[in-house]
Amino acid sequence: MSTQFESLGLCPTILSTLSSLGFEQPTEVQTQAIPHVLEGKDVLAGAQTGTGKTAAFGLPIIQKLIESEAKRDPQSNDVRALVLVPTRELAQQVFDNLVQYAQATELKIVTAYGGTSMNVQTRNLEQGCDILIATPGRLIDHMFCKNVSLLKSEFLVLDEADRMLDMGFMPDIQRILKRFNAVRQTLFFSATFDKRIKNIAYKLQSEPVEVQVSASNSTAETVKQMVYPVDKKRKAELLAYLIGSRNWQQVLVFTKTKQGSDALVKELKLDGIKAASINGDKSQGARQKALDDFKAGKIRALIATDVAARGLDIQELEQVVNFDMPYKAEDYVHRIGRTGRAGKEGFAVSFMSRDEHYLLEAIERLLDTRLPQEWLQGFEPSLVEEVEPERSPRRKSRSSDKRKMKAKLKIHANRGKKR
Repeated sequence: MSTQFESLGLCPTILSTLSSLGFEQPTEVQTQAIPHVLEGKDVLAGAQTGTGKTAAFGLPIIQKLIESEAKRDPQSNDVRALVLVPTRELAQQVFDNLVQYAQATELKIVTAYGGTSMNVQTRNLEQGCDILIATPGRLIDHMFCKNVSLLKSEFLVLDEADRMLDMGFMPDIQRILKRFNAVRQTLFFSATFDKRIKNIAYKLQSEPVEVQVSASNSTAETVKQMVYPVDKKRKAELLAYLIGSRNWQQVLVFTKTKQGSDALVKELKLDGIKAASINGDKSQGARQKALDDFKAGKIRALIATDVAARGLDIQELEQVVNFDMPYKAEDYVHRIGRTGRAGKEGFAVSFMSRDEHYLLEAIERLLDTRLPQEWLQGFEPSLVEEVEPERSPRRKSRSSDKRKMKAKLKIHANRGKKR
């Protein structure tokens, strides 16, 4: 193991840590990216979810920080390396990983994201830090309060860069870059890159080395995929059936909306299946408890919106279900990337109602492949298109009559007052 990682140029301190953590051999993205990062080059790396991207940028940055002559000044609030991520869960995951990789060093690593106390984070940021993992919004809050300075930052990492560079994040990214050291090494890592995102990345980097270790926008070969056409109103019933009949002990389920995730939890509980939801309306404490309970096996189903599609690292997760087809085809790659990680086998199931067929077509165009479909006996979709029931004309007329009656009474009352 040490020989394979040593060939990448990693130092004895890190090699010893990797050995203690049980790292046997570098993944392909680590093999290709680490030497370029150690050489000081900007890197634009695309690799499937679960292939070790955090180590691919984290290990060489840790090594360069401990070998650098410019040490952190405890009298300042400088940040030497900044890792920007799109979600709270991913921030915590990257933080946990980097703390492990740097355990044999004296580097100070801090995380900052929304949903938790600003005061605690402010105290952690006192005297600066070597590595800060943050979400853009919370970082801007700390910059406004003058809790951090990025003027001397040597490294900028955008993890899940496709989401970070999406239009919703660009204004925050631009505000942060205005306060950032102009002389820096910039690293972009993600599972998916389209042409538009690449064009933006190249404007923010200096002659980047492009690393693509698998077909762009592809899914892991270890993940078996299946689409089940089903009527929308029977999706919850089908999910409960699959969990029970196939004895799924741990399944991650994705819904389109926050309300949908909470409603599905109630439906599953009625069927005797312990479940919890994780979405943007939940406090960070509630989200973390649901995740911890899921990892500990206290609940069988974790219902999540796409806020959790990136950043959930669950060992031995075998099943992922797309209860609703994702609006963005790229999110399909990230959703099913929660299973089949690190070479393990996984099963990704998608429930497709009639009105979601166009979303499946978008996913198949992105992946450049047809996904297998199967009708499950007893859950075959109806051949008649599902239509929302309309109110009867009689009910409408009654409602209209009531409004007219109220209006007449109001007129008579006003006349009485004038008299």
